[in-house]
Amino acid sequence: MWMLDAGSEVPVGGRPASPAPDRQSRAWTVVSAIEAAAAAAAILLDLLIPSLVLIAMAVASLLVRRQRITSLGLRRSTGSRLVAKTFLLAVLWSVFQLSVTMPIANHVSGKTQDLSAFNDLQGNAGMLAALLVAGWLLGAFAEELAYRGYLLTRIREALGFGRWGLAVAIVLSSVLFGFAHTEQGLVGVLVVTIDGIYFSVLRVHFQTLWASVLAHGFNNTIGFVAFFLVGPIHGLW
Repeated sequence: MWMLDAGSEVPVGGRPASPAPDRQSRAWTVVSAIEAAAAAAAILLDLLIPSLVLIAMAVASLLVRRQRITSLGLRRSTGSRLVAKTFLLAVLWSVFQLSVTMPIANHVSGKTQDLSAFNDLQGNAGMLAALLVAGWLLGAFAEELAYRGYLLTRIREALGFGRWGLAVAIVLSSVLFGFAHTEQGLVGVLVVTIDGIYFSVLRVHFQTLWASVLAHGFNNTIGFVAFFLVGPIHGLW
């Protein structure tokens, strides 16, 4: 079986040497498109918890394809100090969102990101601890595996492995990631979509899903701690 992943330009093992693998590759392209469409439907219909539904789909897909989870990008990083780099990037990204993206979105739309789900967080140490655990397990790891691992990979397989295929896959998976957060309102969907693009770029740049997992986790941590200390922050101006 030809094994494709989001970081490969050609199937693992080299280029197909005969027409048969080409036909097989085209068949898997169609399967990838069907999987991506089904995942998009689950997200837009808000089926159960979409990220967990996507992970269940990913497990079934890997079993059918006889692929390892590394094909979705969950491979060990070959770079050093990935944790430190992603933490610094998360701090810089949080400042950028607060000083640029969110204020502009707020002023243009006349609305702010709906953070009412965290109304009881300020000064509540118990809730902060629970959210930090959930933010890393369900937010960082589960969502990154679902969106930057499974969904991004399948969309890219469906569209092709060139630069345009990658760019469109990043945008589509990020928009769907944003729509999975409609409870945060229009501004929330926009902010989360831009977050998705940022996480996707890190996943591709560092060639491992762990980069986006760490950045997502640090981003959540910064947001929760800030809310705990001073309450909701909708921008710096």
